[in-house]
Amino acid sequence: DEAERPTSSMIGRSSAWHGVLENAMRVAPLETTVWLQGETGTGKEVLAKFIHENSPRRLGPFVAINCAALPEHLFESELFGFERGAFTSVQHAKAGLIELAAGGVLFLDEITELTSFAQAKILRVLQEREFQRLGSTRSIKANVRVITAANRDLHDAVSHGVFRADLYYRINVFAIGVPALRERLDDIVPLARRFLQELARANRLS
Repeated sequence: DEAERPTSSMIGRSSAWHGVLENAMRVAPLETTVWLQGETGTGKEVLAKFIHENSPRRLGPFVAINCAALPEHLFESELFGFERGAFTSVQHAKAGLIELAAGGVLFLDEITELTSFAQAKILRVLQEREFQRLGSTRSIKANVRVITAANRDLHDAVSHGVFRADLYYRINVFAIGVPALRERLDDIVPLARRFLQELARANRLS
C-alpha cells in the first residue's frame, strides 16, 4: 500500500492522517506561516519537517526550538544572537537561531509557553521580518519561514489572556490539526511495523 510506505517518516493509511498530509502538501509550496495543533507525541515536529522537505526551502536548514525548555533570560540571545561585548564575559559574536535558519524553516514548538515578553519579540520579527543581535544597532533580514506548534489550544490561550491576540493572528494563518493515535486506529499496524524495523536495524537483527 502506497500510504503505508515511509515518506519522510510520514506513515499512515487512515483517512484522518491522509487529511493531514493533504493539508501539509497544499501549504508546503507557499511561504505561509503554519500552525500545528495536537497533543504531545502526535508528530508535530515530524509534520513540520515534512512541510519543509516539500517546500521551495527544502535545501535550507530546519531549526527547531522548544519554547517551553528555553529560559526567559536566554531567549533573546538564543533567538537573535549577540555581538562581541554585548555581555561582560562575551568575547566573540554569535549568530542566533533565526540567522542559522536563514533560507529555511524556523520551527517554534510549544509556542503557547512563551512569556509575554518573548511573545512580543516574536511578534516583531513576524511583522517587520527583521531583527537585531543583542549589542548591535544593525538590522538583519529574517529570511525564514515560520512554523509553530503546541499541544495547548491556541484560541483558549488567547481567551484566558496568556497568549497575545495579535500574535495569534500572525501565526494562525494556515492551521493543521494533528490527530492522536486513538483517532488513527488504522495506522497502528504500519507504525508498529516501522518501529520494529527500526529496532531490528539498531540492534543489527536485519
